[in-house]
Amino acid sequence: MNAIEVRGLGKSFAGKPAVQHLDLEIREGEIFAFLGPNGSGKTTTMRMLCGLLTPDTGEGRCLNFDVRNEQSAIRPRIGYMSQHFSLYDDLNVSENLNFVLRVYDVANAKRRKQDIIERFDLAPYIDRLAGQLSGGWKQRLSLACGLLHEPSLLLLDEPTSGVDPEARSFFWEVMQAETARGMTAMISTHYLDEVEQYCHRMAYILKGKLLTSGTPAEVIADSGLSALRIAKAGHDVLQQAKFHAGVQYAAQTTSGVYLTGPHQKALYDAASIIAPDAAVEAIAPRLEEVFLHLSRSVT
Repeated sequence: MNAIEVRGLGKSFAGKPAVQHLDLEIREGEIFAFLGPNGSGKTTTMRMLCGLLTPDTGEGRCLNFDVRNEQSAIRPRIGYMSQHFSLYDDLNVSENLNFVLRVYDVANAKRRKQDIIERFDLAPYIDRLAGQLSGGWKQRLSLACGLLHEPSLLLLDEPTSGVDPEARSFFWEVMQAETARGMTAMISTHYLDEVEQYCHRMAYILKGKLLTSGTPAEVIADSGLSALRIAKAGHDVLQQAKFHAGVQYAAQTTSGVYLTGPHQKALYDAASIIAPDAAVEAIAPRLEEVFLHLSRSVT
């Protein structure tokens, strides 16, 4: 069953389209990555899905409620963690938790608060003002507050931006545990390594238009992009490759030179000319190059 299913979703501001004709399905219990550059329409889409914005066009359902007409039923059932810290800097950790518990009228609030404090190791900071927390602990508090009312769907906008590897690792541990119990997570992120490692499926949006969706492996396979590695090749090979016909992208790696382009034969031809004696291996392209390739088709 789908937690989210929308068709033709659109939103404009001052006559300028932010999201255009968006079709999207997100399954219950999955970690879904929602990707795209800044200004591509990710945040606008997430706000429409959680009932904070009304779509101009299209239709769909979130948690089996209409995204246009049943927003008041959607909001209590979701959690939302924005890109920037959105709790109260002048309240301490305990007071921020209490505020969220009251907003959602959480049953057994005292017990639920204690469970969250223990799970997120917040006890040493319980009396500290939220504004005095480090970036990683602000993120942890935001996530704790987003989960306090045990939402069916959690929307997260750049949740691991600007935090250290330990905080990122903790975040993904929590996401895996929550989705294992049935919660759905929709996550906007620029960390493509995290997408490939932790997310079940993904979508990529650019200029308000959906370009692709599926598992990371499906998105790569469906992109039409090929990649080669020229083993042990150096800077001279890299410079030649950048200007060779058929090569869309070239980069130096620790194992050689990495090439991508829309036609595998053209890449092999390029490699045979610029590095005739080198070993050449076909490999899967990376998501970053796939998105650059797809972006070329958008005007």
